[in-house]
Amino acid sequence: MPDDAIEEPGARAGRGLELGVLGPLQVLADGRPVPIGRRGVRGLLALLVVEAGRTVPVDRIVDGLWGDAPPATARTIVHGYVSRLRRLFRQADPSGSARIVTTPTGYQLEVDPWRLDLHRARELVAAARGKSAAMRAGLLREALGLWRGRALADVPGDPVTTDLDELRLVAIEERIAAELDLGRHLELVGELRQLVTEHPFRERLVAHTVRALYRSGQRADALDAFLRFQRRAADELGIDPGPELRALHEQVLRDDPALSAVGEPERSVVPPRPGVVVPAQLPGPVGGFVGREADLARLDAVPSSDASALAVLTGPAGVGKTALAVAWGHRRAGDFPDGVLFAELRGLVGGDRSADPAEVLERFLLALGVLPDAVPGAPQDRLGLYRSLLARRRVLVVLDDAASPEQVRPLLPSGPGSVALVTSRLGLGALVVSGGARLLTVDVLDAAASARLVREVVGERLTGDDAGAVDAVAELCGRLPLALRIAAAKLLISPKWTVEDLVRELSDDDTRLRSLELSAGAVGVARALDASYRALPPHLREAFAAVGRFPGHQIGPHVLASVCGTGLPEATGWLAGLAEANLLTEVAPGAFAVHDLVRLYARALPGGDGDRRGALVAVLRHYLVVCDTARRLIGPPGDDLDLAAADAGRSVVPSLPDRGAAIAWFAAEWPVLVPLVRTAAEAGLHEQVWQLVRLLHRYCAVRSVAGEWPALVRFGLESARASGSALGEMLLLSTTCATSSRMGTAGHSLPQARRAHEIAVELGDSRHLVITVNQLATAQLALGRHDEALANFWESVRLAARQGDRVGEARGLNNVAQAEQALGARESAVRHQERAVRLYEDTEDRAAHVLAITNLAELHADLGQLRAAEEHARRGIELARLGGSVLAEAFGRQVLGRVLARRREWIAARAELTESLRLYEQAGSPRALGTRAALESLTSDV
Repeated sequence: MPDDAIEEPGARAGRGLELGVLGPLQVLADGRPVPIGRRGVRGLLALLVVEAGRTVPVDRIVDGLWGDAPPATARTIVHGYVSRLRRLFRQADPSGSARIVTTPTGYQLEVDPWRLDLHRARELVAAARGKSAAMRAGLLREALGLWRGRALADVPGDPVTTDLDELRLVAIEERIAAELDLGRHLELVGELRQLVTEHPFRERLVAHTVRALYRSGQRADALDAFLRFQRRAADELGIDPGPELRALHEQVLRDDPALSAVGEPERSVVPPRPGVVVPAQLPGPVGGFVGREADLARLDAVPSSDASALAVLTGPAGVGKTALAVAWGHRRAGDFPDGVLFAELRGLVGGDRSADPAEVLERFLLALGVLPDAVPGAPQDRLGLYRSLLARRRVLVVLDDAASPEQVRPLLPSGPGSVALVTSRLGLGALVVSGGARLLTVDVLDAAASARLVREVVGERLTGDDAGAVDAVAELCGRLPLALRIAAAKLLISPKWTVEDLVRELSDDDTRLRSLELSAGAVGVARALDASYRALPPHLREAFAAVGRFPGHQIGPHVLASVCGTGLPEATGWLAGLAEANLLTEVAPGAFAVHDLVRLYARALPGGDGDRRGALVAVLRHYLVVCDTARRLIGPPGDDLDLAAADAGRSVVPSLPDRGAAIAWFAAEWPVLVPLVRTAAEAGLHEQVWQLVRLLHRYCAVRSVAGEWPALVRFGLESARASGSALGEMLLLSTTCATSSRMGTAGHSLPQARRAHEIAVELGDSRHLVITVNQLATAQLALGRHDEALANFWESVRLAARQGDRVGEARGLNNVAQAEQALGARESAVRHQERAVRLYEDTEDRAAHVLAITNLAELHADLGQLRAAEEHARRGIELARLGGSVLAEAFGRQVLGRVLARRREWIAARAELTESLRLYEQAGSPRALGTRAALESLTSDV
């Protein structure tokens, strides 16, 4: 669209303030009357509105308000009135659609002229000139309809309304002339006689009366009307009738045949004119429209009886925005008695193919009954006529596929109760700010609606046996309505195809987009995405291609900045821009999801596939650095891996101020990290895989993710062995043992514990020896080999003490106490457990500290020392809760519940055990079985 096609002066009419002087002085805010205030304020506002856009000098204001006897403080009073009006405007419309500005000589009202009834009336009168009789009559009736009575009827004093009165009389005279041309003389006679009585010296009204009477067959009355005017003009004004009236008199005297001819004879069919033609331009509703009940309900809440309303349906290509708008339009068409207008704006087509608002205005005016020769040529005149026609009408305007607010604003209706429904792949947030739009995001269908759409389109060919395959098709299409319809159409076009055949074809990532294309109709998902991609500026195209190289379905600004070698602000802006274009979806602050089909499209772009392995390596480097940084905030790492130091600041690391932030980061990125491990393993990047899994271990020790973590550990161990790294194999074997211990299956990990210890001995790393001998003892303890376990636990304590490893020493002592408990040496166990707790207090391993405290509580409970047991259990629960350790909190509540049950505090015991069971089940821990048994054993009179 050319930059100067239509200049949009501020917020659209119908929102904000409207000012009226064609009747009692009126201020409307969003269609509702606003009290104006005292007499002087009303007089000042009337002066400013009549002279809107021009400075009204203070002297003229004083004269207008007080005449020849102004008070001494008149100027001060005027300043006060101005302040009150400004306050009234601000309160009624904070957006500032009308404001009073101070100039060197006075004050000026700045307002969109179309907010003034006076301006609209002038424009309608001007637009009628040179038009056909039918069009003139319609436009002039529209103009006269703006008068609500005598102009400024309630303004005190003697407001100057001469121009307003003259405008109304001119409009009446022009309207009567047009209707005489249409042959409506009989119905005009009575009105003309009344008008001549009220305005006896308006020669044109007299001429209209003479013409109407003559054409009605009342020749004598026509001559008498002329003679009465002639006598009165001579007696009261001392003048003769003008040449036009005298010429008309001569025509009547000689029965001139030209006097009887009318410009456009009245026809039996009412000619098209505004207010008679009711447009109904919506396309037919789409078949198989399903699953949009919530969206339709949101649209039902949009219309307002007091003002016009605007809603923007935004969403990615192919999501069904147009189908939703059309369906709602048909459903609610009865609410818009003055018609429904529809235009395809082709916003993202680009170039000359996008719809010019001026051309759309022409089509709308024709649809509203404006005759072709009456459509103004200048864009601003078209806009003025369009707004004037719709100012008091209730219509629905559907604008499909808009590219910008500038393309939309000139086409918005202004009448109270009207609705504009805009669809766009862009957010069009400026319309929210300047137009009060409601922004409604249209998402993909849910699983059930997606399958229903396919079944409704395909029809009888599908049977109940196809249900699973139909569900698979829906998921492979990403539940995108366009993709679903194309997939269903392929089944209809190729009758020999089964749904299973379609599933097999769509399952190949490299060919899926080609499969979702109908060449005969030039319809396809990729074609739809092409328009969104072409509309992007060059820098966003490059960012989109980078997203295509990203291996996951979620991306954030930090990883994008690391991969692209740019700054965080730039990467953040890129992602926001792509989300604005609905090529990404912001699922959480700073987290953007990529629809599967959009990801495949980006990957297929020139440069999108690019160096996918190199991009994967860059992504892994970023996550290795951030995971290493985050795990150190949760607790001591337990190994010598230091990926953060090796990165030398190349990666853009998010701010992680404390342990809680680190845990939250892991939780938010978990949907990315799990597929990243699998993708990297498939790509053969084994060194990075085992390192990443090892770095995730610390988080998983705090927040058990039992469903996925064991499988990731297996990936890590296999990659460590594939990479030939003895250190990696030892660390992942150690991780396997720790995972088994948390899951209550430590006895099964004895072979892994032995192998890890053997590698630690070969490597000669005393720190790892402490860990592996401890895990070997843990496996032995789980198998009931208590003496062997106790000996190895003491060995780990001695090794740790020798090298000053307080965490290792505390861990060993904790486990010594566990072994002694199993052997029945509870008093000794308590002493060693208390020493372990004191050692942990001086370390950063908070999770182990919490478990040690709870172990101590359990030992006290075994000894019958219930007060001490309760004290330690409650302390452990509080620390676990603060640290976000689900398993530790579950264990603490389990111990506390048993203590309370032994005190016969049944209700409190049941509450603790119930919460413990919930937490164990949340973590997927087998310890839930023991807690459930404890709950069931409680007495039934609780």
